Amino acid sequence: MDNLGELLHGFSIAITLPHLALMVIGVLLGILVGVLPGLGAPNGVSLLLPLTFGMQPVSAIILLSSMYWGALFGGSVTSILFNIPGEPSSVATTFDGYPMARDGRPTTALATAFGSAAFGALIGVILITFLASWVAQVALAFGPAEYFAVYFLAFASFVGMGGAAPIKTVVALAIGFAIAAIGIDTVSGSVRLTMGVDELVKGVNFVVAVMGLFGIGELLVAVEEEFHARAVSSKIEWREVFRAIGRLPRHSVALLRSAAIGCWMGITPGGPTAASFMSYGIARRFSRRGRYFGTGEVEGIISPETADHAAGTSALLPMLSLGIPGSATAAVMMGGLMIWGLNPGPMLFVDQKDFVWGLIASMYVGNIVAVVLVLLTVPVFAALMRIPFVIIAPLIVIICVVGAYSVSNSYLDVLMMLGFGIVGYLFKKLFYPLAPLVLAIVIGDKAEDAFRQSMLMSKGSLGIFFANKLVTCLIVAGIALLLLPLVLQLARLLRKPAPSTDETTAQERTQERAQERAQETAREKVII
Repeated sequence: MDNLGELLHGFSIAITLPHLALMVIGVLLGILVGVLPGLGAPNGVSLLLPLTFGMQPVSAIILLSSMYWGALFGGSVTSILFNIPGEPSSVATTFDGYPMARDGRPTTALATAFGSAAFGALIGVILITFLASWVAQVALAFGPAEYFAVYFLAFASFVGMGGAAPIKTVVALAIGFAIAAIGIDTVSGSVRLTMGVDELVKGVNFVVAVMGLFGIGELLVAVEEEFHARAVSSKIEWREVFRAIGRLPRHSVALLRSAAIGCWMGITPGGPTAASFMSYGIARRFSRRGRYFGTGEVEGIISPETADHAAGTSALLPMLSLGIPGSATAAVMMGGLMIWGLNPGPMLFVDQKDFVWGLIASMYVGNIVAVVLVLLTVPVFAALMRIPFVIIAPLIVIICVVGAYSVSNSYLDVLMMLGFGIVGYLFKKLFYPLAPLVLAIVIGDKAEDAFRQSMLMSKGSLGIFFANKLVTCLIVAGIALLLLPLVLQLARLLRKPAPSTDETTAQERTQERAQERAQETAREKVII
């Protein structure tokens, strides 16, 4: 009941004319970011972050979070109308969304996607409402060992559940740790990894890093790849919108299952992209109409969209309660909180109640605003896809350069931003995940400080990480997640049938491989 009282107080903060105006502006900017390939929610939030430095923290976080919701919805628009995912997490939506729109049902596809997304986001916000303060209260008893165990579990979650190759995730984390170590060591006071550059004593600015990784990096990829947009009709038929939303309760099992998957992947650092693919795959396996997936099936839209938005929303829970972001965008927002002088974690719920509950209340209102605005502006933002990329690309570069320079009025920041852009481009081309890199840059130094403080307290003994049940459980869970990819690989090897000389068996295996190749080719055609 205390949470409900705090939530009502949060609504009194969120529902004011200035904050409602910021929600509308943020959602519209987010839809624009989601619609235009080459941007994306992390990049959009990082580009907007320097503009919030002079704002009150509550107003700033409402603006950034509203942009986040808008970007998630905007990515669905291009996935359905153009078969071009504006967001990585919207890729799975193209599998059934575009075929449905191409078959003359764009309104049904869009309404189904937005209704499912709103349901997933609502479940995520409810989860934050009832669990955030409880998680924060538990975390108040944490010491250095407990905090390191939580950080270790977060890093291990990316390795075990991130979706990318484990070795690539480890490499991304290692690079992030190296970047986070640049500057002054907070424990000993010594200067590290500055390479003789005095300006690096203050460390690498987080905003500069994410603007380069997500802004310039995505732009280089977009310049290299050609986008051939084949748009379908973007006219909205309001009667069909209400019919499609009214049919959603028939798919309650898919909605609840996908919301659960999304919330789990949001709290653990799996992220919205992994959640959407996992939900789509599970729905295809267990649905009675699974064989029709890829041809415009309703559950093929409901599953990824619900999981995507549930994960995107619930990713803010560990960020607010523990100071550990559950997604790349949450990591960018966490960097913003630090810049505004706020420390994400359990004390945030004690010292900054207005901020926390104002943000949570704005999530409820912001998602409603996002659904309404995205339906009203679909035709407008769909038309933006026809603007030549040669016009959009220079604008993105200008915004990135101005934003990087404005952080500390340093040309070195601009050069570093361009360098991070090259790193982001290489990560994309080599299929390395960016989210672990961003996570390590944000909390790598905190994890190091917690580990070294634990070692000082225990006089160098690792036994401190097994001193009580909580720390032991967290460390064991982290180790289990680190070993999970190896266990799964061994299980796959053990399931492999032994080689047989029987000609019939060999022919059957050949036929199975041919069928699998044909199915993969068909799926690629659907994606293209």
